[in-house]
This record gives sequence, structure tokens and C-alpha cells, in this order.
Amino acid sequence: MRERTRERTELVRDRTREKGERVREQTERVRDRTREQTERARMTVYRLFGIDRSGPPPPETLVGAPLRVWTIPNVVGMLRLACIPVFLVLALRSDSGTEALPAILFFAIAWSDYLDGFLARATGQYSRFGALLDPVTDRSLVLAGGIVCWQFELLPRWALAVLVIRELYMLFAGRAAIAQGIKLEINWWGRLAVWPTMSGLFAALVGLTTLGTALLLVGLAMALVATARYFRAARRIQRERAA
Repeated sequence: MRERTRERTELVRDRTREKGERVREQTERVRDRTREQTERARMTVYRLFGIDRSGPPPPETLVGAPLRVWTIPNVVGMLRLACIPVFLVLALRSDSGTEALPAILFFAIAWSDYLDGFLARATGQYSRFGALLDPVTDRSLVLAGGIVCWQFELLPRWALAVLVIRELYMLFAGRAAIAQGIKLEINWWGRLAVWPTMSGLFAALVGLTTLGTALLLVGLAMALVATARYFRAARRIQRERAA
């Protein structure tokens, strides 16, 4: 009799434990769904338009991930890169460097930098190839605009020289950092410097040289601050590894 009572008691305990486990599992599933819905809402409001850049980079963009060349954002990026030589030829063949067609093409290439990032966030098609291609395209466009403005003296040549040296340094230093496995997060000085720099070059290409000079100097100052921060971050990572 006692054994039967004990068995029934154990059976009730087991069933109670199983019910408790099922309730906990259901609660965790509800929490996970709520978390996923919250993340999607946050993406829609903040991340989709590039306002919120917090958090770790997408794992698809990290060293060792597959390149994933053929994605919609990468096609846009490759078209941007292919248009840069066209812009350079059209601008250098012009009489003053301020003709409408090359200026419009420069604007389209610069603006589409935002487009491929938007498409990557909207489709989730992140890739390591895109992470490598984007800075190369942006710096190539800055160099091409600088060459045209130098050729026709649309902007102060000393500022253009500093800009070109900075862009070349960032291009090769960035590749060296990646080769050493050093991952540097883009700082806000670097993000914000892009638009006054690009806007200054564009203003010069449409003949607004005074405005272009002012914007270029602002962008150049911000870019140099960003470069100093990148350099200090890379040195800190190297010291930490050595220690």
C-alpha cells in the first residue's frame, strides 16, 4: 500500500515537473518571439535608414566569412565603382571641369553609397565582399573628384593634396589592419566627414568654388580627426595583443 502511494506520489511529481518544463519552454518561446519582433521593429525604425549603428557588425561581414559577391547591394556597389572611370573621363575631357553630365554622375555615385547600405539592411544581404568593396569605392570616388578639381584648380590644391594622402593612407592601412586581423569600428567622425567632403567636391564641380572650399575644409578636418582615432585604436589593439 505504501509502495503504491509512493509510486503515485512520484508519478504526480513527475507530471508536475513535466508540466513545469513545458510551461517554461512555452514562456521562453514567447520571449524569443517578442525579442525577434522587437528587433524587427527596431530595424524598421532606426537601423533600416542607418540612424542606429550600435551593436556588433553583421557576422556575414567579418573576416573568414564567405565573400557572397552576387547580392543586390553588391551589384549596386559594383555599378558605382564601374561609373567612376566614366566620370573621370567625362570630367577631364570637359573645358572647365564644371559641365553638368560629369557633375550629375558624381552626385549619383556619391548618393548611391547610402542606397547600397539601405538595400543591405532591407534585404539582410550582408557580405564580406560588400564590406570590402564599399570603402574602396568611396575613396576611389574622392580621389577621382580630387583629380578633376586639381586639374582645373577648382579647389585649393594643398587641401586636395592632404585629402588624397589621407584617403590613400586609409585605403592601404585598412587593408593592412584586415590582414593582421584587426577589426576597427567606423567612428562617427569618419561617417560624418563623408558628406561635407563629397558635397565640397560636388559644389566645386558645378562651379560653386567658395562653398566647395568651405565644405571641403570642414570635411577634411573631420576626416583627420577620424584618422587619428583609427590610428590610436589600432595601436591600442596591438598593445593589448602584445601584453
